[in-house]
Amino acid sequence: MPHHRIPGLLCAVLICCTFASWAKRLPVEVYGNLPHTDMVHLSPDGTKVAYLSNNGDKQQIVVFDRHTKKTIGGLDVSNVRPHDLEFINNEQLIIRSYQYILKDLGRYTRKLRMSTAYRFNLETKEIAQLLIPGRGIYENQTGLGSVTGLSQDQKYLYMEAYVPHKGDDAGPPTFNLLKVNLHSKKPLPRTFIKGTPFTTDYFMSPQEQVLARERFNDRQNLHRIEAKHDGNWVEIYREETPYLTKHAVGLTPDLQALVLKAVADNGMWSYYRMSLKDGAITGPIFGQDNKEVEHVITDFNRVVSGVRYAGFTPSYEFFDRKVTAKVKAVQQAFGTDSVTLVDRSDDWKTLLFKVEGEGIPGDYFIFEKGELSFLTGSVDDVLVEHTNLVKEYQYQARDGLTIPTLLTYPKDKPSKTLPAIMLPHGGPEHHDKKDFYWLAQYFANRGYLVIQPQFRGSDGFGADHTLAGYGEWGKKMQSDLTDAVKALTKEGKVDPERVCIVGASYGGYAALAGATMTPELYRCAISINGLSDLEQFISEREKWYGSNSSVIAYWQDIMANGKVSNDYLENISPINFVQKVQAPVLLIHGSQDDVVPMDQSEDMYDELKGEKKEVIFVELEGDDHYLSKGKTRLQALKAIDQFIQKHLG
Repeated sequence: MPHHRIPGLLCAVLICCTFASWAKRLPVEVYGNLPHTDMVHLSPDGTKVAYLSNNGDKQQIVVFDRHTKKTIGGLDVSNVRPHDLEFINNEQLIIRSYQYILKDLGRYTRKLRMSTAYRFNLETKEIAQLLIPGRGIYENQTGLGSVTGLSQDQKYLYMEAYVPHKGDDAGPPTFNLLKVNLHSKKPLPRTFIKGTPFTTDYFMSPQEQVLARERFNDRQNLHRIEAKHDGNWVEIYREETPYLTKHAVGLTPDLQALVLKAVADNGMWSYYRMSLKDGAITGPIFGQDNKEVEHVITDFNRVVSGVRYAGFTPSYEFFDRKVTAKVKAVQQAFGTDSVTLVDRSDDWKTLLFKVEGEGIPGDYFIFEKGELSFLTGSVDDVLVEHTNLVKEYQYQARDGLTIPTLLTYPKDKPSKTLPAIMLPHGGPEHHDKKDFYWLAQYFANRGYLVIQPQFRGSDGFGADHTLAGYGEWGKKMQSDLTDAVKALTKEGKVDPERVCIVGASYGGYAALAGATMTPELYRCAISINGLSDLEQFISEREKWYGSNSSVIAYWQDIMANGKVSNDYLENISPINFVQKVQAPVLLIHGSQDDVVPMDQSEDMYDELKGEKKEVIFVELEGDDHYLSKGKTRLQALKAIDQFIQKHLG
């Protein structure tokens, strides 16, 4: 059993460990392997723990009793790609997974990521798929894992899906609320509430009464929310918008209002109260001047108990002030570490936290009866002694905008001038956390300072910061990265002759933009599942979703601020400037990436080869946009390791 740092907290036992300051070059496998323990959750009564165990290519769901430490149930899920799990009740789990299926959609064939959910009974060991495409529901839909409610007798789940009409004059499928039998080995869903083709969500009380539904017609750019009054749907909200800028996320504890996510006057995402009686919006009920709401915390019936705020480390606020104080006390006990509330019992007496920080690469702790106890670690034990320090930093971009940043320092070289890895995040409406990021930790272990700027366009730091990135792909969003290198060079932290840019998804685009638009700045560039041709990317999505869809409107806004044209997209697409590339390029792409098609990397490779540039292309067979498979993630990291050693030293 490795040492784990547990703070003194209330009645907790104080255990302190001091680790050696020297750094050891660890095997690539330590970082490339998936976490051996992931997706940890508590049962509603707090007595059981379920988690995903990763062991090479083998994945298992394991459930054990917290008090006896005995395993209650196990299930091999190696073939279903689980991405989430939670307890339905004390005896049953819901396991959400996905697979890739080639679908004929009429005008073209497209590889779809089909998400679904399974019910696993701990007592009978039975497993059943809850919604099956084509069995009572429309066969070409993808997202079939969301749950709207649980019946009071816990015999039925309420789930949402498109249901086709029958007959020769059948119209488009409607988005219905379905009732699914939890005790059936092959449940056939029954329609509980019939919706419309443009219904997007339902909200129901724990007493199984449907209270509201949300609708969005992207053909008419019309967003509506309706409440059930005396058995009839009554419109309480209407807005014309090309894509959703606010939406309902749950119910208030008194069941008299929806909780609505929207931008407050201070530019921060906040949560408001929308009355089910008349649609009156008041609040915000959750919101802060310096933090925006990132996530809502609900029960199985989507009744909101509180929120998590965005930022480098999470913070929380709840309707129950005692819960707020309890969570805050646990976070304060761990000092500057990142402490995330992962789960809790129904009565909130047992809380599960994940802690990431110096000496804690990802450990789970239980807080109960005023005491904090270690539950399990998530990654290789050797990382406990070799976790590199992550610090917050900020600098001014050339136009004066403050850019929040994370710096990961090699453990034994915190004050030297270092070679560096520029590591922009994906999204781009995303932000990095002060957590154990395996790729950043790997680079720091190899002796590099890792730079993670929250460039304009990132979320988590206010709507103004996000909107400042609209129309700035390849422009100010890119110069924000350049300015980070310059600021850290001026401070003596970075050797400007030894900087490599590495990124995934949008970060992959930024890496290729760095290699083509600022070729003198970087010694090498690595793009993982990255974009290279924005014109082609938009064109493909228009084929998939339709040129007037909200998806296209959103991408056109963030890429070009609504001024999209083929010429505009060509001028910010790295594939059109390969002749400027000076540094070696490594392209890595999952063959089943349904977010950024692999041809974005294949075409970039062909163009670079045509210009006789130094380039390597690595295909990750069977992997997706998120490097979800352990074998191929390790393949990617081994390729990165060889490339970096050769070109950055």
